[in-house]
Amino acid sequence: MTRNSSIYKGLFIFMFSLMGTILQAATVNITAEIESVTVQHGNTQVTIKRNQALDNTINPAYVKTSRKCPPFCIQPANLAPGVDTIGELEVLDYLQQRGNGDDSILIIDTRLADWVAKGTIPGSINIPWTTLNWEQDTDSITIGEMLQENFYAKNLMGLWDFSNARTLILFCNGIWCGEASNSILQLLKYGYPANKIKWYRGGMQSWESLGLTTIAPVK
Repeated sequence: MTRNSSIYKGLFIFMFSLMGTILQAATVNITAEIESVTVQHGNTQVTIKRNQALDNTINPAYVKTSRKCPPFCIQPANLAPGVDTIGELEVLDYLQQRGNGDDSILIIDTRLADWVAKGTIPGSINIPWTTLNWEQDTDSITIGEMLQENFYAKNLMGLWDFSNARTLILFCNGIWCGEASNSILQLLKYGYPANKIKWYRGGMQSWESLGLTTIAPVK
């Protein structure tokens, strides 16, 4: 083999390798700077990214534009004083913080099991809205146990101490879904600090419309 042939062969291998790298790189990023976010979902690490197929369409479960109202009524942008309404980038930031070991954060899917089974946000846990609602016949002992075991609130002689309570990020199906907002309003009635509650109003419909990764719920 001549010296020129060796050079050409080397260049060909280099270009082939470079093209492979380019083809593997994401073309649909989360932001210009963020390609993906890795989170812990149960015992599994999951990489959240956007669907790379440019002809991908939204999950059929979220295609409908019209649902009977009530109960599926459009939710307000500002739910309650002190409760922040957040978007996807903020949710991803909280997920990343939790994935990095910050146990003071909890991301909660408030939907019922049949909807959660269609897919949820990686890194979230399911606490159905009915479990925090007095009107759904949830007893005070069960709610109290949840506040202590899941949310790190403390009951001191019948009074609730939320000084070390977790920051909660709650979501449901979207801006027409009242399950997360119902849970938030119930938590506020129990005295949960508004500044420790975040509402992802867009929920699963917005998440799915952006082609972001979903996963089956933790059993």
